[in-house]
This record gives sequence, C-alpha cells and structure tokens, in this order.
Amino acid sequence: MKKLQYLSIALVALILIQGCGAYSFTGTNISADTKTFQVNFFQNQSPRIFPGVDQVFTNKLQDLILNQTNLSLTTSSGDIVYEGEIVQDYVSPNTATSDITAAQNRLTIAVNMRFYDTKDPSQDLEQRFSFFFDYPASESESNVRDQAMDVIFERISQDMFNATLARW
Repeated sequence: MKKLQYLSIALVALILIQGCGAYSFTGTNISADTKTFQVNFFQNQSPRIFPGVDQVFTNKLQDLILNQTNLSLTTSSGDIVYEGEIVQDYVSPNTATSDITAAQNRLTIAVNMRFYDTKDPSQDLEQRFSFFFDYPASESESNVRDQAMDVIFERISQDMFNATLARW
C-alpha cells in the first residue's frame, strides 16, 4: 500500500514537471532547435546623424536578447537574424505655454526592423518601431539626449523582442 502511494506521488510529480517544461519565465516562444541569434548593425539613416547612436542601439538589442534568452550571439549564419536601420530622429514641440512657446519638447526615434527565422520562415517579420522622450523646453537636447536614448532604445528593443521572440 505504501509502495503504491509513493509510486502515485512520483507519477503526479513527473507529470507536473513535464507540464512545466515548456514554460519560459521570460515569456519567449523559441523553438528548441534555435540555438543562435545574429544582430546586424542598425545603421543610422535618419536625416539627423549623431555619432554612435547606431552602435548604442545595436548593442542594446544584443544585450536584451542575451539577457532574456539562452541563445548564443553569433556574427554570421544565426538561426534568427535581426537587421534594419534607424529611420527617424527628430525633436518637436509637445506642449505650449500661454506665451505660445514650447513648454515641453519630444524626441522621437523610429527603427525599421527585419527579423528572419531560418528554422521557421513563417515567423519572419518586417516592422517599424518608434518611441519618444519628453523633456522641458528649458533643457537643451544635448543635455538630455543620453538619458532619452537610453529610455527610447530600451522600449524599442523590448518591443522588438516581444514582437519576434515573445510574440505578444
């Protein structure tokens, strides 16, 4: 009787462990045979060129995927490939004061991304992602640009990750 009880507990535990095996705590939906990823350089093709912006974004996307998956980064022949370009980088007034001057400015950056999954081409995707950062008009853009890029690129890279690997 005791042996049957231990056997049934072991069987239930085994079923529970197997049922949880496909779950990912990061929410990724990556096939088991996908082992590597490649992030090609996202060149800045926006009308405004700031040196290093393209490298900062490329590194941000690589770091995000490395931190949230168990995939290995490769420079060529990746199982999944990200490529694209920064296509927009502009500042516009966001809110006005009673004097009809800008009270707040908005820096907006847009990135066009192409995603290729060599294991499952039906998952290939081309999409444009953008985000913004609002700052007081009394501040110059050069004073807030690093902080703004960090916020914007964090959001855009997370949106890309969700659209391609988490498939939200």
